[in-house]
Amino acid sequence: MPFDSPRLTSTSFVVLGLIDYKGPSTPYDLKRAIEQSVENFWPVPHTTFYAEPARLAAAGYLSEQQEPGGRRRRLYSLTDRGAAALREWVSAAEAAPPQLRDEAMLKIFFGADPKPLLRARVRWHSEKLAELEGYLNAVRQGESSPGVERSLVGGTAYHRMLLDLTARYLEGLGQGRDLPATARDAGKGATPER
Repeated sequence: MPFDSPRLTSTSFVVLGLIDYKGPSTPYDLKRAIEQSVENFWPVPHTTFYAEPARLAAAGYLSEQQEPGGRRRRLYSLTDRGAAALREWVSAAEAAPPQLRDEAMLKIFFGADPKPLLRARVRWHSEKLAELEGYLNAVRQGESSPGVERSLVGGTAYHRMLLDLTARYLEGLGQGRDLPATARDAGKGATPER
C-alpha cells in the first residue's frame, strides 16, 4: 500500500532524529529525550509533538507497535523510508535562519526598565551554561555521537557570548550608554573580518 507524503516539519525531523539516536521509543521517551537535548536550542510544542509519531507512522516514516495489554503504550521505530528522509534532511546544506523570540526584548521594546530583566537574564544564562557544561563533560566521558558533542560545544559558546554581551550591556546602562561599545560600532560601517 503506498503511503501519503505529508510535509515533513522540523518537529518531524526531531522525532525521526531522536528515534534514530535512541532507538525504538514511546512518545513519553521522546518527550524526555527532547527535554534533555534539543529543547536547549530548538523548542518543540508538546501538543504538536505527541501527535507527530502517529502521523509519521501513518506516512511510513516510522513503524508502530502497541503493547497488547496494560498501559497499551505505543513504541515507534524508524523505517527505511524515515531513515532516508532523515539522512537527506541532515545532509542538506541549507537551514532556516535563526529566530529570536525573547520576551525580555519585547518588554524592553515597549518601555520596560532593562536592568532587572537583564540581571535575571544573566542569572539564567549562567545556570544554563553550567547545565550544558555538565552535559558536555558527561558526553566527553561516555560514548555519544559527534553531533551531540558539537551541539553542546555550540550551545556553551552561545551562552558564554550572550552572558558576556548582556553583562556589557548592563555595564553600559550603568554608565549612561544604551549599547555596548561593540554593538554601537557595528552600526557605524565597521567591516567584519573575513
